[in-house]
Amino acid sequence: MELNQIGRPSRRYPAADDWSSCSLVLFISVLALMFSPAVAYDPLDPTGNITIKWDVISWTADGYVAVVTMNNFQMYRHIMSPGWTLGWTWAKKEVIWSMVGAQATEQGDCSKFKANLPHCCKKTPAIVDLLPGVPYNQQIANCCKGGVVGAYGQDPAAAVSAFQVSVGQSGTSNKTVKLPQNFTLLGPGLGYTCGPAKVVPSTIFLTPDKRRKTQALMTWNVTCTYSQFLSSKHPTCCVSFSSFYNDTIIPCRSCACGCENKNCIKRDSNLLSTPGINTPKKDNAPLLQCTQHMCPIRVHWHVKLNYKDYWRAKIAITNFNYRMNYTLWTLVIQHPNLDNVTEVFSFDYKPLVPYGFINDTGMFYGMKYYNDLLMEAGAYGNVQSELLLRKDASTFTFKKGWAFPRKVYFNGDECMMPPPDAYPHLPNSSPVGAPPLILHNLAVSVLALILMVMW
Repeated sequence: MELNQIGRPSRRYPAADDWSSCSLVLFISVLALMFSPAVAYDPLDPTGNITIKWDVISWTADGYVAVVTMNNFQMYRHIMSPGWTLGWTWAKKEVIWSMVGAQATEQGDCSKFKANLPHCCKKTPAIVDLLPGVPYNQQIANCCKGGVVGAYGQDPAAAVSAFQVSVGQSGTSNKTVKLPQNFTLLGPGLGYTCGPAKVVPSTIFLTPDKRRKTQALMTWNVTCTYSQFLSSKHPTCCVSFSSFYNDTIIPCRSCACGCENKNCIKRDSNLLSTPGINTPKKDNAPLLQCTQHMCPIRVHWHVKLNYKDYWRAKIAITNFNYRMNYTLWTLVIQHPNLDNVTEVFSFDYKPLVPYGFINDTGMFYGMKYYNDLLMEAGAYGNVQSELLLRKDASTFTFKKGWAFPRKVYFNGDECMMPPPDAYPHLPNSSPVGAPPLILHNLAVSVLALILMVMW
């Protein structure tokens, strides 16, 4: 061991080659996290996921009966119509004898069964929720909503879906049952990646009178996370800006959502009166209004008014898809002044504080039975609101785009923002919101002119 001049062990600093190796390893690790399909991280909702829980509640002659519960712990991302589709691969030769609250989309080959036919014999079943209004003997709690699951931050009671399944040929004890594998979740399209099933401590249930506890015979969880990169090749929404102090309207970027889809229709086209033109397709293919940005959704932020102690902004959301009604929509905005929101008009508002001390992100969503449904493109295909924000003298400014959002999400997907150098800028001749400063500058200019004449 080398000693320095005062007798202590010398500290060995990494050589340049060591630093290069460490940097390379760190860079590769970051890239792996960013692009790995099994990892999806949202900085505004770091703990958001969908957890699928299997609770075995009884054993049968050749298998078990389980209650499968899907909990959406995402703050602002929900599953909208036509709903979720859950799939997996059986570990052995299991079959589904019956289901309550959901159904398999295909029965599969059940020819080897002579008497009672199973509900599904496929090795890889695909399960969907039942529609509202099915007979009561086909329902259980939290089922039968057409696969629609609310966002946890918007409505925790609606952020759950469940069904019951009776499984055969699977084993009849904790030691003989094998967990299903390769879980998939469509919600309703691509985007979710599910991890492996893991056995967890058995769920405890309370009886309705809350005087007795019962316990599941066996419980396992599956966690699914969302990645926008897997969901779509291009963004699904864009943002435009305007302000009271500048006549220029900053539009969405050209082809912000991709221009590969040429299937668009002009807003004054006679085709819009054709019967069935607004009918949704099975593959959810959009019919967009022809625009420069070619996005289904545009979010417009307008800096409307400036007061002494407050300022006002207006938000407008426009739907350009003639085949889509957005139910239970959510809008998430990141802005440094959202820590001083005074009032929000026409929308419900909830602050999101993912890190406990930075209050710069908020979720907006429609008021129930009023504007929580964003209609298809057309005269009624928009919702709008205004918000009043209190100024903080130490941070507030209209300069350098401060009054505009940093990030905007619609239904959990990040929207394409205008380029920073295009933001509406203050006029050079008149600083906004400071009449005394204008008079002061005018007085200084007059005084300077008098001095020049006298000199």
